[in-house]
Amino acid sequence: MGRLADFVVRLHDRVFGVVERGLDGWFLGLAARFAFAGVLFGYYWNSALTKIEPGLFGFFRIRDAAYFQILPPVVEAYGYNPSAVPTVPWGIVVALGTYAEFLLPVLIVAGLFTRIAALGMIVFVVVQSYVDIAFHGVDAKTVGSLFDRFPDSAIMDQRTLWLFLLSVLVVKGAGAVSVDGLLRRLRGARPA
Repeated sequence: MGRLADFVVRLHDRVFGVVERGLDGWFLGLAARFAFAGVLFGYYWNSALTKIEPGLFGFFRIRDAAYFQILPPVVEAYGYNPSAVPTVPWGIVVALGTYAEFLLPVLIVAGLFTRIAALGMIVFVVVQSYVDIAFHGVDAKTVGSLFDRFPDSAIMDQRTLWLFLLSVLVVKGAGAVSVDGLLRRLRGARPA
């Protein structure tokens, strides 16, 4: 039994050593960005579109809805009148949140400044989750909990997976198949 076990361990190490060496430096970052593009890019892009006015120049005009989505208690404090909400700091917060929802996903999918963009998205998801729980009145089933037998809650279960995906990008970077990888090669730098 000892020889068989040794053989299986050596075979395992060889096979997965080849797989690991073949995929190292390019696959994980590419796969994480592909998963982000397929699952979250459209979600955030469409959410961001609800915060700006339509049309070619609408990108530069933030809708009142953005204030209600991002800062519900602040809008409430100003009598539900977004135009009464002070620009400093609240208007700036809404503008940064709105444009971050466009910019950070684009940077991640392109693989440009990926680690910083993924870190920014982690902060974004945490703040988004807090606002959803504290101010948008989501119910306990939607919030869910970890380590239960229900894997389908929108906040704890789904967003934990989102955070893991983004954490992979923070730790490993975008990989060789990315704008970051291209810039690194042009600089002659070693992969991070």
